[in-house]
Formats: sequence, C-alpha cells, structure tokens
Amino acid sequence: MRSFAFNVAYWILSIGYGLTAAFAALAPGRGPASWVIRRYVKRMVQAMAIFGGIKLDVRGKHRLPEGAFIIASKHQSWGDGFATYDQFDDIAFVTGDHLEKFPLLGGVLKKLGAIVVNSCGGHEARKALAMRAAEARAENRKILIYPEGHLAPVGKKFKYRSGVWHMYRDFDVPVVPLGTNLGLFWPEEKYEKHPGTATLEFLDPIPVGLPKDEFLARLEAVIETRTAELVAQATGQPITPAVLIDTPTK
Repeated sequence: MRSFAFNVAYWILSIGYGLTAAFAALAPGRGPASWVIRRYVKRMVQAMAIFGGIKLDVRGKHRLPEGAFIIASKHQSWGDGFATYDQFDDIAFVTGDHLEKFPLLGGVLKKLGAIVVNSCGGHEARKALAMRAAEARAENRKILIYPEGHLAPVGKKFKYRSGVWHMYRDFDVPVVPLGTNLGLFWPEEKYEKHPGTATLEFLDPIPVGLPKDEFLARLEAVIETRTAELVAQATGQPITPAVLIDTPTK
C-alpha cells in the first residue's frame, strides 16, 4: 500500500509540475523553470517521507567548499537526484539522453542548463559534456555527476567513467564525493519502497591537481567505501565491498 500511495503521488507531482515547467520554459531566462523544478523536487522529497516512509539524513554539508565545485555521487536510486538537488539553490546536473524520451522534458532540461550526454559514452559524449559543463562553470554553478553513468544495485558497482576527471581537470575545481544508501529504501527504478532513514553523506573534497589514474582510484575508493559503510549501518550486516559488474550497453 505504501509503494502504491507513493507512486500515485509521484506521477501526480511529475505530470503536474512537468507541464508547469514546460510552460515556464517558454519564458525568457532560466529563473521561472528553475523555480518550478525546485518546488517539484521539494514536494517529491516530502512525498518520499509522507507516502514512502523514506526520511533523509544528510551529513557532511560542513565539508562543502566555497564557490564552484563538482559533486560526484554514488547512484543507487531514482530518488538520488531529488535528494541531492534539494540540498542546493542552483545546481547543474549531468544526465543521460534517456530523459529526453519523455514528452516536453527535453526543452525543460535545456532551459535548466542540464548537461545531457549520450548514455553510451564515446567521443561525442565527452565533447558534449565538456561544452555544456563549461557553460555551467562559467555561471559558477555547482555540477552533479554520477561517475558510473548508470543506476547500480546496492552492493554492486560499475566502472567509473573518465568524464568526471575531464571536468575536474578542465575547470580546476575540487570534487566532493557523495556516498549514499538510498538504494536500500528506493531500489533503482523499482516500484517497491521500503520505509526507513536513508543517508546521504558529502565526503572530504578531493583537491585539484591529481593525475587521472590517481584521481579516479581515489574517487572510487572513497565513494564505494563510505557507501558500503552506510549500507552496513542501515542493515546491521557486515561491511561488504561492492562487486564490479558489466556496464550496460544502453
């Protein structure tokens, strides 16, 4: 019943705010559409708590640096974006082009300044990522990216992609790793929801200037280690390192 109630609320909010955002996107500037999406995100986080029984414990915000930075997050749940977006007044985010399949959403994403890239990766995806991320960086906006590029089941991980390192190198800004166990309560894109308190934790920023291999190894280690610890804390089970699985082709 809980899952049904939340999913009804999810679609009512998504359709209602989606249509409103589509009209707001026709207005000049990013402000109107951004205002609608911020309201949508806030209502969705409230719906997670009221209907899904999923509350959020957000830790580590005192670690966030001043000015622009990149947030590199573990991605276990469709709710990750809502939970993280709600922590900031204005944030750009990297997303796959699969979201553009939803009617009207492409125009809204463009108006928001979202960084939409080909989910399959490749040279063109890296080129698009660099161009659109540069626009966000020029506006001094924080950027959210999921280095694995896909939703990973709890206890699993995909190979970390190099796009986050290219942004880190090109923009010369710190990267803040983000660990989470939200996938325990809202697994990937699944229908069922499980009540409880999910944790998002901002970790110590990775300073600028690291070479590619060292940066990616450090980023993966801190995200996966803390995520495994958060999962263990929530389940009462021993800490179990994530298992590497094949990256989906699409």
